[in-house]
Amino acid sequence: MGRYILRRLLISIPVLFGITLVTYLIVSLAPGDPVSALVNPEQIAELGPGWLEARRAELGLDEPIPIRYGLWMKEVAQGNLGYSYTDRRPVSTTIGERIWPTVKLMLTVQILALLIAVPIGIISAIRQYSLIDYIVTIFGFATISIPAFFLALAAIYVFSIRLGWLPSAGMNTLGKPPSFRDSLEHLILPATVLGLGQAAPLIRYTRSSMLETVRQDYVRVARAKGLSERRVISRHALRNALIPLVTVIALTLPQLLGGTVIIEQIFAWPGMGSLAIKAVRGRDYPTIMAINMIGAVAILVSSLIADIVYAWVDPRISYK
Repeated sequence: MGRYILRRLLISIPVLFGITLVTYLIVSLAPGDPVSALVNPEQIAELGPGWLEARRAELGLDEPIPIRYGLWMKEVAQGNLGYSYTDRRPVSTTIGERIWPTVKLMLTVQILALLIAVPIGIISAIRQYSLIDYIVTIFGFATISIPAFFLALAAIYVFSIRLGWLPSAGMNTLGKPPSFRDSLEHLILPATVLGLGQAAPLIRYTRSSMLETVRQDYVRVARAKGLSERRVISRHALRNALIPLVTVIALTLPQLLGGTVIIEQIFAWPGMGSLAIKAVRGRDYPTIMAINMIGAVAILVSSLIADIVYAWVDPRISYK
C-alpha cells in the first residue's frame, strides 16, 4: 500500500503541473486585465494608455505568458502564492481566512447528505416498488431538477422572511458575541440547501447498488442460514454496496468547492466561493490561480483516498 500511495503521489505532480498550465493560459487569455478592472472606465481615457502600460509593467503583465507562468511556478514551489491585485495582501493569508468557512460548510453538507442518502437508499431498495420507494424516487428527481439558487432563495423567503426562524446571511450575527448556537443557526440554511442537492443523487446510487447486492448468491446463502434480515443487510449486503458509493462520494466532494460559489454568494457566506467571484471580477490572477490549484489538489487527494477506502471496504482489493 505504501508503494502504491507513493507512486500515486509522484504521478500527481505532472498532472497538477498540467492543470495549472492550462488554467494559467485560460486566465491569461481571457478578455480584460487587472489594471483595467481596478480603474473606473470613465477615467481610462483621461489617464491614457501610457499610464495603463506603466501599471501593467509594475505587475509584470507586460511579460510573455510563458515567462509569467514560469515565475509563478517558481514562487509557488517556494510556498509563495503571490499578492492579491485587489487587496494588496498575500494570497495565502486571504485563503487562510476563507478556507475554514468553506471546509466547515462542505463537511456539514457531506455528513448531512450521507445521513439522508444511505438510510433512505437502503430502505428504498429493500422495499422496491412500494409506496416509500415511489416517494423517494419522486423526491430524488424533484431535488435534482430544482436549481440550488432557487431552493436557496425559497428557503430564505420561507424560513427567514416569513417565519423569521433562521438568519439569512453571514456566519454570525453582527453585534453579538460568537456562540455555537448562533453559528449553527447561520449554518442550517446553506448546509440544508446544498445537502439536499447532494443527497438526491446519492440516494439513487445507494438504491441501485443495494438492489444489485441483495440479489447476489452470498446474500441468499446468509438468509438461508437463518440470519435476521437486519444482520444480512448490515453485515453482508451493505459493505459491498458501499464500494461504488465510495467512488461517487470521492468525486462529488471536490465539486462542493465549486458548488458552494453560488450558495455562498446568496447567503453571504465568507468562504472560498465568494472569494472566487471577487477574484474573477477583479481579474485577480494570483487569487484565481491559487483557488484553482486548491481545487485540483482536492480532486487528486479525494481520488487517492477513494482508492485507499476501497481496500478497507473490500479486502479482496489490494494494491502493490
